[in-house]
Amino acid sequence: MPNSYGLLCAYPPTHSGAASFAAGLLRALTRPGSGTAAGVVRVVDVVGAPTGPEVVEHLDARRPDGPAAAARALDRFDVALIQYGDGMYGEPDGTRLLEVLDVLRVPAVLVLHNVPRTPTPRQRWVLEQALCAAAAVVVLAEAARRRLLTGYAVDAAKLVVIPPGAPDRIRTAGPREGDVPMILTWGLLGPGKGIEWAIGGLQRLKELRPAPRYLIVGETHPQVRQSRGEAYRLGLRNRARALRVAELVRFRPNYLPVGELDRLIQRADVILLPDDSSEAVTSGVLVEAVASGKPVVAAAFPHAIELLANGVGLVVPRGNSAAIGEALHRVLTGPDLADQMAGRAARIAPSLLWPAVARRYRTVIDGLVDPRSAATVPAA
Repeated sequence: MPNSYGLLCAYPPTHSGAASFAAGLLRALTRPGSGTAAGVVRVVDVVGAPTGPEVVEHLDARRPDGPAAAARALDRFDVALIQYGDGMYGEPDGTRLLEVLDVLRVPAVLVLHNVPRTPTPRQRWVLEQALCAAAAVVVLAEAARRRLLTGYAVDAAKLVVIPPGAPDRIRTAGPREGDVPMILTWGLLGPGKGIEWAIGGLQRLKELRPAPRYLIVGETHPQVRQSRGEAYRLGLRNRARALRVAELVRFRPNYLPVGELDRLIQRADVILLPDDSSEAVTSGVLVEAVASGKPVVAAAFPHAIELLANGVGLVVPRGNSAAIGEALHRVLTGPDLADQMAGRAARIAPSLLWPAVARRYRTVIDGLVDPRSAATVPAA
């Protein structure tokens, strides 16, 4: 069994779903008593904010020798777990990732956070080269596996579906405070998030007594803020005022610590994912929502169709305010329906929690590394 893991990834203090995923996976793989160690090569645009001792190197987009330095750091471990995501390697196509893989000596497990549905020729070439170089490829949903098999040159035997991990929030869930129902959406904001359609759906709910509150938690995505500022959030506020539902909407425009987000999820009556992008082939927020045991309403993006089947949640057409409003109304006025959805979610939640997810990664990794050659790397 290998005893050390090197992660090439986005990582805190970066605020992104991929960074949160990496931190959760690292904790799960190196839990006390596991006998394993790990280190992080953090992918950054600029080295700046302080990091923890587990960060052993940075892949800085500005450093010409960055890929070689990243590979040397990863080679200190038995296996490299390498994230792939949009724009993660400093430019749209991810060619710097190939520079790392070209000189890496240890086996690489490629973890795909997205699979472009309509890639540019260059994007397709880069991803197919990375797929070829990897010893194993983890996709986070069955929909992502199907997209790879139908749209890319890939060895099907390398592909493994392992969901994003989630913390165990069911055990700590407490009673909701107050009488006002809460609808919760969280994550980085930007076009494609679909919140404009959710706000439109609130018209179906404003006559309820007490009227619910729709809480939207999250800062604007850094790439969106760089190119468009806060135009998306301002547009949402204007839409709520124009539709006369502004009194139902609350924004928390910051990235919440885990404990504070946990408390909000525990208080929520329903979690809403109105994403209207057909590119959303995987969603860590969706997995966390289901694992929390809360009723979930989601637009029909691929991962939601897959995970919310068999009554686990309600799936509505993308970009359809009326359908969102009707689904929310059904959950908020139908306690039996809400209880049934929560119960079905609770039954599949154990397979989505970080301990179960880490075991599946270990199974994949154990098949790649000869235990006689495993290095001993001090824990960070």
